[in-house]
Amino acid sequence: MSPDFRLTLTDLHAAPEAALTIGGDDDVAAVFLRTGALLRRDAVEGAERAWLVRQSETWRAGPEGAVLWCWRLSSGAPSDWAAEGVSSRTLLAVSAPPAEDGRLILRCDSVAFPPGGCAYLHTHRGPGIRCLAEGRIRVDTEGTSTDYLPGGAWFESGPEPVFAQAADDAPTRFIRAMLLPPDLLGKSSLRYVREEDREKPKSQRYQVFLDEIVTLP
Repeated sequence: MSPDFRLTLTDLHAAPEAALTIGGDDDVAAVFLRTGALLRRDAVEGAERAWLVRQSETWRAGPEGAVLWCWRLSSGAPSDWAAEGVSSRTLLAVSAPPAEDGRLILRCDSVAFPPGGCAYLHTHRGPGIRCLAEGRIRVDTEGTSTDYLPGGAWFESGPEPVFAQAADDAPTRFIRAMLLPPDLLGKSSLRYVREEDREKPKSQRYQVFLDEIVTLP
C-alpha cells in the first residue's frame, strides 16, 4: 500500500428518506449504521451493522433518518459524501502505514465495558480509529491521559501501549476500525504488556461487525 493512504472517520447524518452516495473509486470503507435504518441493495437494514464498501453505491435513509460512521481508507483526501439531506463531518484523519503486498484486514468491531471496567495495558498489531458510542472513557497512552464523551474519536497506533478506564457509573462502549495483517483474520490483535495481566479476568466484551481482507493499489 502506498504510504500516502489515509484513514478517515466521517460522521454522516441523513435526513428521512435522503439518498446517500457511499464509496468511490479511490477508497475502501467500513460503514457502520449507528442509528436509524437504510434501504441498501433492495433490503432494509437496521442499526448496529457494518458493511465493506469497495465502490460507489446509492443507499436511502429510512423514515426516521440515519446516522453512519464511516472509516475510509483512501489515496489522498477522501471525496465528500455530503449531499441534499446528508451532512458530513470529519471526526479524525490519520496517515495509514504501508501494508505488505497492499493486503490488509479492515476490521470493524465494538468494545463494551461494564461500569468501572478497564482494558489493561496492551498493544495491537495494527493501527485504528475508535469512536465512543456511549458512556465515558479515559485513554492513557504516549504519556498523555485523555477523557472522551460519546462522539469523541481517537487514534491508536498499535505498537504504543494503551490503558483504558471506563466510567464508574454507566456502561461504556466504543466502535473501532483497525488495519491489521492478513494472518489475523478471525483472530484477536490484542497483546497484554504485563505478564501478570494476561491471566486476570477481563471485563471488556467484543462484537465483530466486519472482518475482511482488502487489496489496495
